[in-house]
Amino acid sequence: MPWRQRNRPPRPVTRRSAVVVLACGLLAIGTGACGLIIAGHAGRAAVPVGRPTLIPVPRGDAAPVPGPSDGEAVARPASLIIPAIGVRTRLVRLGLTSSGALQVPATTALAGWYTFSPRPGAIGSSIIAGHIDSLTGPGIFFRLRLMKPGERVYVRRTDGSLAVFRVTARHMYLKADFPTAAVYGPVPTPQLRLITCGGPSTRPPATTSATSSCSPR
Repeated sequence: MPWRQRNRPPRPVTRRSAVVVLACGLLAIGTGACGLIIAGHAGRAAVPVGRPTLIPVPRGDAAPVPGPSDGEAVARPASLIIPAIGVRTRLVRLGLTSSGALQVPATTALAGWYTFSPRPGAIGSSIIAGHIDSLTGPGIFFRLRLMKPGERVYVRRTDGSLAVFRVTARHMYLKADFPTAAVYGPVPTPQLRLITCGGPSTRPPATTSATSSCSPR
């Protein structure tokens, strides 16, 4: 895939006024990424109140950090596990809509990997996205805003390898001020971006978005 197409930054989703992005950094012996999920497979949504469902830390050896030219050698992401907020979901593939915006999930119960971003664990900003809620209840990333620096994010890949990330930052932005270049732009290390958004779209001035990053341990 041409570099220009593969690294084309999608426009922020416009259906919802608030966007949350969690950024994660690659651990010394692993990798990871975050982004939206698309509908089409079964998943587990976050519980709206009380403590999150207990999710065990996945077993397996963390994959080694790839070199700058190993991006295509990294296996595709298959699932996302975030024990701290009770998330375990299969990852679906997300692309762009006809208008050039980031595709969103058809269901709130799954998360998805944006296929024009690097694969989780490869050099660059990998994007995983999911809904925060809907008219019927909480979505898969309902508790994303509660994550703290130092907590772990795990991405299981199709070859069975495990990409492990550590949360390094959490940010919130007005949708009108969404820092597209900072979230989707090139970085020198494997990084992960977990993105969600919410709020009424009828009040643009109140629209906010949040971003957080993960970095290597």
